[in-house]
Amino acid sequence: MSTATTTPPGHRPEKTALEAQAAAMKRAKAETIGRYVAMFFMPLVMVGMMVGGYLAAMHSPTPHQMPIVIAGAPAQAGLFAETLEASDPDAVDVQVIGNAEAARRLVLDRKASGAVYLETGSATLYTASAAGASQSSVVTALIAPQVLAQGLTLQTEDLAPLPENDSSGLGAMFMTTALVMAGYLPFSLTLSNSPELLRFRRAVPLLAGWAALIAGLVWAVTGPLLGVVQGHAWAVLGVSWLAVFAIGSVQLLFTRLMGPMAILVGMFLLMVLGVPASNMSMSVFTMPGLYSHLHSFLPTPALGEALRSVMYFDGAGAAPHLVVLAIGALLGLLLVRLIDAARLRKNPEPAEPVVNVASLHGGPRPKTRRWRYAALLFFPLAMVTMMVSSMLGAMSEPAPRDMPVAIVGATTEQAQQAADALDGKMSGLFEIRALDSEPEARDLVRDRTVTAALILPDRDNSAALLLTNEASSSSAAQLVTTVFGQVAAAQQLEFSTEDIAPLPESDSIGTVSMYLAMGWIMAGFMIIIVGASAAPASRPLRKLLPIVAAWSVFMSAVLWLIAGPMTGSISGHFWALFGTGIMAIFAMAMFTAVFERLIGMLAILPVVGILMFLGIPSSGGALSIFMEPEAFRIMHGFLPMPAAVESIKSILYFGGDTVGQHLLTFGIWGAASLAVVAVIDRIKPLRGATPGSTTGADLEPVPDRELLEA
Repeated sequence: MSTATTTPPGHRPEKTALEAQAAAMKRAKAETIGRYVAMFFMPLVMVGMMVGGYLAAMHSPTPHQMPIVIAGAPAQAGLFAETLEASDPDAVDVQVIGNAEAARRLVLDRKASGAVYLETGSATLYTASAAGASQSSVVTALIAPQVLAQGLTLQTEDLAPLPENDSSGLGAMFMTTALVMAGYLPFSLTLSNSPELLRFRRAVPLLAGWAALIAGLVWAVTGPLLGVVQGHAWAVLGVSWLAVFAIGSVQLLFTRLMGPMAILVGMFLLMVLGVPASNMSMSVFTMPGLYSHLHSFLPTPALGEALRSVMYFDGAGAAPHLVVLAIGALLGLLLVRLIDAARLRKNPEPAEPVVNVASLHGGPRPKTRRWRYAALLFFPLAMVTMMVSSMLGAMSEPAPRDMPVAIVGATTEQAQQAADALDGKMSGLFEIRALDSEPEARDLVRDRTVTAALILPDRDNSAALLLTNEASSSSAAQLVTTVFGQVAAAQQLEFSTEDIAPLPESDSIGTVSMYLAMGWIMAGFMIIIVGASAAPASRPLRKLLPIVAAWSVFMSAVLWLIAGPMTGSISGHFWALFGTGIMAIFAMAMFTAVFERLIGMLAILPVVGILMFLGIPSSGGALSIFMEPEAFRIMHGFLPMPAAVESIKSILYFGGDTVGQHLLTFGIWGAASLAVVAVIDRIKPLRGATPGSTTGADLEPVPDRELLEA
């Protein structure tokens, strides 16, 4: 019998081939669209939730149900408590007790933010700056006016002062941020580059070793190198190891559930929600009410409070926070195990996973796993090292260093005599300019040439007057007010202050400019980093330039909407902020493209190191540059982050007086970077410029079974 087949009537083989080709073209088009969607979606979500989350929570911290203890005779304590609550019912949660020692213990145990002990004619305010320097300031601002209004003499006692080696109390905060980063950062990248490492039996011991490495690194940098941590070595190492292991375990679970998108969940829980709820930089009782609840179970607050307990309180109060971390680790690993088992039962022969990131350095995929794994290790290790060393190196011990101030006398000679006397007592702290004109001093303070001006008493005014500029730097204004107030008190002079540019309620601590500037900078470098791996077809300059231009316009508008109508952090100034934001975002994208051309995804290390880890301390957004080491004051003059912060301050509070020079900074960075990219493209042809090329034949496919089997 013949086995030949016959073609059905009307069937044309060439039609089937054409249909297959059309289907392939349709799939390729859908893949291209999907890649470009991912290129824009990921940076939009990451930048939007970071800037929006921080501005919503921290643009204007206000006390909410802050626990305050009142101790003393029942009648006097009860009356004081009623008066305090009546002044602002939402600000405080008052508890009246009769024992001063019990009040002090509640403050030391961090169950109360502050306590007042009332006696006949006087009141003693107890705080613990080691539980939060900003919290102590808020408590003092709430209690002091009430004490003075009742005609009582106010005395203050810091029950747990911060150590000299960490006078700002930022050591635990920056350590927390670095350890959290080490916990959530590696797994999403590992999934895209070397998914075989995520097999449960490999992932857990690797995570344990990684946690030990990071704990040792963070302790070495903050302890022996920077001197921020002194003593408590084993306790700090243990807490750090548990935290990285716990956060990594939960992040492994998110990676199982969401793949590479798990990094968004990690950032949202650990950074967007976790940082405001951590009680580290600002009291959680000055955040919206939601964050007080999040403080009790999120890992970032648990880690921060545990470190604070062992560093400043000899371990007292650390146990509940360690339990939170331990439970998180156990639940994360248990759920990963259950998910793996369920998937393996459902599909015993799963498809091979796709490697989305062939190599981190931008070249061909390494031939051996040793080099691939070395790059995977180096990337997060370098990020953590740069973060903790630069931030703590800049801001762990804030103190004035040649801070420019002016002294105004009836004559220049009188002012110079006062300046010489002050300089003799506070050598190196201030750079004092002697003047004889109050209008000139006001102009210098207003244009930020000096941080403050002290006007000496004369025949017409018996009190010394200090002119400050809070909008320029709230930290500098607070410092000079404190220092010169003490000087005036020592000389028994009447003393008053005048703020030439006070901050509005919507930006009560002056950090809105820093958060908005962070958004501009992040939007610039994220579009390049994500686009290079998600949509490599966008990398040629003829395609990249219009994409980045459109993205800069779009994201500048989005960030203004977040800062303005959505969070109420700013009001108006749309066109000035919109145009400046476009310049900043575009320039940072071009700068990032230089490093992306040279070293691929590893470009994020020098880019984030320069733009963020050096840029934020040198920006003056969080801390006056005159309270940091000299190197950061030098960088303030040419880095993009300071230009972004200062341009926003200028637009919001000073009529745009210095925007032109900051636009020039962005223009130089952008134009120079674009020229370098063009040169690189001529010398070094682009790789991976077509969709799918990042997963070419040189990759090592890894069966999903390896990832799921026990």
